[in-house]
Amino acid sequence: MCGNCKDGVCKGDCTLHMVAKILVIVGGVNWGLVGLGMLMSYSISSWNVVHIIFGSMPALEGIIYVLVGVAAVMMIFRGKCKKCCGVEAPIVSGATETKM
Repeated sequence: MCGNCKDGVCKGDCTLHMVAKILVIVGGVNWGLVGLGMLMSYSISSWNVVHIIFGSMPALEGIIYVLVGVAAVMMIFRGKCKKCCGVEAPIVSGATETKM
């Protein structure tokens, strides 16, 4: 357990965790809209917002999907970085290591 965690849950105070949370939210809303569009069977065959915005750039669209997937896996396994957990990385100076 790290110093910044409470009840087994890391606070996630770093930029990496904020980006991961935003990507997971965007991915969830996107899939929700895709499903809603399918159920309501509107003339718009897909309400895939990522495709609507980045459809003209398939490589960028693919990268966004991969990033959303990585963020979801990170959230599933509660990936914690040293900054979020209050553990500072040791500074290596020559042959000796010191902690700040």
